Amino acid sequence: MFAILEIADYVVIVLLFLFFTGGSAYAALRPRERARLFRLERKLDAVIKHLNIDVTQLDELSEEAKRCADEGKKIEAIKVHREQTGLGLRDAKDDVEAYMAGKPPQK
Repeated sequence: MFAILEIADYVVIVLLFLFFTGGSAYAALRPRERARLFRLERKLDAVIKHLNIDVTQLDELSEEAKRCADEGKKIEAIKVHREQTGLGLRDAKDDVEAYMAGKPPQK
């Protein structure tokens, strides 16, 4: 009445399952993860609003980094900007160079 499955049968069943689900068990979790991300974004927006943080100012260099860049100390300005923002080397370098390109060099 009932068939006895061998190891090869289980392997075939698993392969068929993976094939029909797109090879990803994560596909079943996506809606839940999307809802979780939405809740986190709402909480972050509430914190930003509560602390009166102007998010448009987050991309600018700090006064200390600007001062270093104005003095021609590009590497020091990049270090300061990285420490203050947590950016990677490439992003911090691009920000400092963009700031320096927008200002005439001081002598």
